[in-house]
Amino acid sequence: MHFNHYGGDAARLGADLVNLPAPPAPEDLAALLAAHGVARRALDTARAREIWEWSRRLSACFGPTSLEERVRAVNALLADASSRPRISLHDGHPHLHYSAPDADPAAHVRAVTAAGLAYVVCFAGADRLGRCAREGCGTAYVDTSRNGRRTYCTVRCANNDAVARHRRRTNGP
Repeated sequence: MHFNHYGGDAARLGADLVNLPAPPAPEDLAALLAAHGVARRALDTARAREIWEWSRRLSACFGPTSLEERVRAVNALLADASSRPRISLHDGHPHLHYSAPDADPAAHVRAVTAAGLAYVVCFAGADRLGRCAREGCGTAYVDTSRNGRRTYCTVRCANNDAVARHRRRTNGP
């Protein structure tokens, strides 16, 4: 499944933020934002903490839940991101931006991740915002598979889980 920049890419940024194990240092968070193509990523400690707190809220949007609960969670993020989408021509082609040109990096991250999750829910399917099914993992991911049936964050987790199931069957309780 292919997503546009503000759809799946922004949702994948949201998943990566959710998967951060602890509040990151500003420079580590800036590196993650750079990997996702975020242009404004110079962060001070307060902005990095703001993005960390936002990531804890993004967490509610991933994993098994009802459509109504997921929509409620994404709508709350959209309301709190309080962005005003606009069309930009900065590269010669019209495309949407979800934050103001002068928005600070934390406001920009809030706007694009909320919009990205909304895009996935509306155009790809709410169940594509998943959590790894391997016991003890729970990593958030955006399912970009063709059939939308992914249940593990990586092939490695899927293989480890299959091996564990096999061992349980062959070795008994």
